[in-house]
Order: sequence, then C-alpha cells, then structure tokens
Amino acid sequence: MKKIILSLGLAVALLGPLAPAAHAWGFFGHRVITQVAIYELPASMQAFYFRHMPELVRLCTAPDERRNQDKAEASRHYIDMDHYAEDNPFAKMPRDYENAQEKFTADTLRKYGTVPWTVLENRTKLVEAFRERDTTAIVKYSAELAHYVEDAFVPLHTTVNYDGQLTNQGGLHSLWESQLPERYILTYKLSGDEAKAPANSQDAIWGVIQNSYGFLTATFDLETKASKGFTPQTKYTYTHRFGKTQRRYSDAFADEYNKLVGGQVDFRMRQAAPMVASFWLSAWQEAGRPDLSGLMYPAKLSKEEKEKLDVQLKAFKANTLPQDQLLLAQQKEKKVEAPDEIKAADPNEALPPPEPEPAPAEEPAATVTTPAAPAKVKVKTKGAAGTEKAKSKPKPASW
Repeated sequence: MKKIILSLGLAVALLGPLAPAAHAWGFFGHRVITQVAIYELPASMQAFYFRHMPELVRLCTAPDERRNQDKAEASRHYIDMDHYAEDNPFAKMPRDYENAQEKFTADTLRKYGTVPWTVLENRTKLVEAFRERDTTAIVKYSAELAHYVEDAFVPLHTTVNYDGQLTNQGGLHSLWESQLPERYILTYKLSGDEAKAPANSQDAIWGVIQNSYGFLTATFDLETKASKGFTPQTKYTYTHRFGKTQRRYSDAFADEYNKLVGGQVDFRMRQAAPMVASFWLSAWQEAGRPDLSGLMYPAKLSKEEKEKLDVQLKAFKANTLPQDQLLLAQQKEKKVEAPDEIKAADPNEALPPPEPEPAPAEEPAATVTTPAAPAKVKVKTKGAAGTEKAKSKPKPASW
C-alpha cells in the first residue's frame, strides 16, 4: 500500500487537483442495498419502511442525480484518506468535524471529501424528522442517509486514485461498483445480520471507512494480476456516445477480475445493508421510538402487503431475491408519459351517434286510472357540423 501511496503523491504533484470521485455503487447497487436494509429492520419499523419501499429505493440515488446541479454535492460522497498521510492516516485525522476543520481547514476537507460527516449530518436530520412525525422527511432522509452510508463501503471512495486514473487503471471504479454487481448479482449472498443500533454513530462510520481503506491494495493489485492475460484490445471495449468515446472494461476482463476480487464486492454489499438499517434504527431510538403505525394509513399493512412482505422475507433468508426477480432494481421503471405526449381531444372529432328513440309501448288492454309519469326530456347538443346530436353518457371509469 505504501508503494501505491507514494506513486499517488507524485502523480498528484504532477497532475494537480483531481476531478470529483465517480459515483459509488451505481444506481443498481444503491437500490439493492437500500431494499435489503428494510428486511433487516425490527418489526416496529419494518412495516412503515416496507410500505414506503418503492420511494426509498427510488430516492436513495437522488444524491448522485443532483451532482451536476449542485457543485457542493460531489465531496459529500468520499474522503481521500491517503491525501492526509502515507501511513495510517486515520491516526492523524480527527473524527470530530470541528477538530478536523481546525487542523486542515474547511476548504481542504471539502476538496478531499466529507462523507463521514455527511452521514452524521443526515442522521441528525432523520432524528429530527422522526421527532416531528414528518413522513415525507423521514422517507427523504432515510434514503439519503442510506446513500452516504453505502458510499462509505466502497474502497475507491477513500483514495485520491478513486478511478485508477493515477496507476493506468482508468475505469476501475465503475468496474468494481457497477459492472460486477450488475453482472454477478445472482451469485451474491445478500442475506445478512439484523439491524443493531451502534453505540456510537461516529465511531461506526469511521470504522466502515477504515475497513474500506484496508481493501485498496487488493483492489488495485488484483486488477494488475488479472490484466496479465489480456491485450488492450481484449481488456477494453469502446463506445461512442454524445460525441465522446468512452472506454470500459470488457465483459471477459470483468469475468477474470471477478474471480479474483468478486468476493470482496459481495462482502462489502452484504455488510452495507445492515449498517444502513442500523443507522435508521439508531435515529429512531434517539427520537424516542415514535409509533410509526400512526404515520401509516391504514395503520397496518393490508393482507396483500403482508403476503408480499412474507414472500420477500422468505426469499431474503433463502438468498433468492435476485433469482426470484424480487429486487426493485431488476425491474424496469415505467415510463412517465410527458404532457406533450398525451393526445388531447379533437374539437372537430365527430360525436357518437344519437341514441335510438325508444319504441312506443303497446296500448294496455285495460284502462289504467293511475296518472302516467311525466315523460323524460332528452338533452341535445350541437355537433361540430351544426347538427343536433344526443348527449352521450360518460363511460365508467373502469373502461
């Protein structure tokens, strides 16, 4: 690791400031982890989170989606620990933000990442949302907290060489956190531990980052090892999109790299889900354990919801969620029809033909003394061509 860090320091000196780190896990990985975290919650929270699962899974990628609009967003997803020291940077970095800012300045912290403090900030917001019984805020900050916790589990989010760009391994980030999970999810073991609120949230997230940092050497070295049997032509594929040529690792190389490092990706994903659930649990407990059923309408899961949850919990425990196609990340999102795609009614379109007049009733054989009911008046409207047409009855909503 020391050799890598020394080369990184030289590269930084030569190349200058680096671009912001790439997205962690990709949308697929984030959504899988967030969904699995719901299955690891206690019953007192699980019903609420299960009912809001589609929203949580969708919103957990919002921090990545807004990065292009919010220039301050990128640094919230990583922390380049090797910038601060070549050996054991964790001994030199204060865990408390105020102390870290005093030692390194706020500008330096923003430049090299603030993910541990972003996690704690969003946890505080979630605690407040629970206290306020604000359903919208609970869902929002649960999703965003999940995202940042998940980011901390990616080794490449702890180094200035976040994409292998300084060691001629460009594209490594996407390979590790997107290409491998999407390609090999059927082989991953997603079932993990139940949520357990950490005694100290600050220590918990820093422990995650330190563990991620420990995987860096293998992440880089195994890419080098896997490359020995490949030429540049077989190692990479190229696509041309939006006027730019993009290079990515080939599927054949991904297969070889996965043989060497795949267990690491699976392991970090499996650890991330219970940690997300544990942070949700700790925020709920700190807020006084509010009754979440009071925020649900109806207050209990319906019979259909219970059946769906039971099926998914069984698949989770049996580790068959991907095989059973129960992961929301595996399902294609429904296209939302844009307003300009909705066909408006044509004012010149011919109206339906008038209803036929009812046939006259036969004369009764005997005289009826009861007065006849007044005849119904048929309402008529002008058609597009000026002809009178009977007003048609509206179709039932189910048509």
